[in-house]
Amino acid sequence: MNKVLVIGSCGQIGTELIPELCRVFPDKEIFASDIKVIENNFFTGVPYVQLDVLDKASLRNFILNKKIDEVYLLAAILSATGEKNPELAWKLNMESLLSILDLGKEGVLKKIYWPSSIAVFGPNTPKIKTPQFTIMEPNTVYGISKLAGERWCAYYHEKFGVDVRSLRYPGLISYGSLPGGGTTDYAVDIFYQAKANLNYTCFLEENTSLPMMYMKDAVRATIELMKTDRKKLSVHSSYNLAGISFTPKDLFLEIKKHIPTFEIQYKADFRQQIADSWPDSIDDSYSVKEWFWKEEFTLEKMVKIMLENVDIKKMSNI
Repeated sequence: MNKVLVIGSCGQIGTELIPELCRVFPDKEIFASDIKVIENNFFTGVPYVQLDVLDKASLRNFILNKKIDEVYLLAAILSATGEKNPELAWKLNMESLLSILDLGKEGVLKKIYWPSSIAVFGPNTPKIKTPQFTIMEPNTVYGISKLAGERWCAYYHEKFGVDVRSLRYPGLISYGSLPGGGTTDYAVDIFYQAKANLNYTCFLEENTSLPMMYMKDAVRATIELMKTDRKKLSVHSSYNLAGISFTPKDLFLEIKKHIPTFEIQYKADFRQQIADSWPDSIDDSYSVKEWFWKEEFTLEKMVKIMLENVDIKKMSNI
């Protein structure tokens, strides 16, 4: 039986990925881990273990003792948070990946998933339909760490045959957990404010277009990539992944169709500079060609689902 460990399982992606892994792979034994202590395990039927991904010895011992052979490494410090603590962001994002890649090199892990991000691109990258292979000059600590991580993934694949797979996620939107310190967090925050009948102050300018994706599409893409025969994959750094692109104004107007009294104001902060360095839209033709990727969720469909499901009790300031 394959044994799978999801590291960083309490974050925005992990909370939705784990139930879907259980559904798609009922024959695999799945373990959830995070640095957090949780009193009630909300992963039904999935053992939870507290692990600090920077504690290399404890992480290694757990993987060896449980005979884990597949890892999803989701632990990371995201873009906006990383700018406030760059040394920790670099340390966490890099050392965790190298620890896992080394276990792949040793033959302990047979398959690894590690997410990258559109943050690998920079102000000199073509912004419209950004290609798979292009200028990459990130200007955030998060983006720099993700670009370095992509090169490490490609290196370990080429030098040691490690089966490591990756997607460059766009901004991810979900109601399953609260935002985690990213530049695209406005596209989640706004739903909580709207649902609470409050107006919203957006930290980006109204016409800032960014690539986005509803979480169910991101989870499905992750699993579809991991299911693909490795012989069919030619990209060993990280695949471009496209969903929908929209601006804060686009999102506001769509929400307003459902809540006519909702209003917004724009007050850009330091995250505007980060957003300005990222693409407007993504060319994911390699993903389409090699593992048949196709997004399902439109802006209209996503907004409807988010408004139906966000739980304002999660917000401490409401």
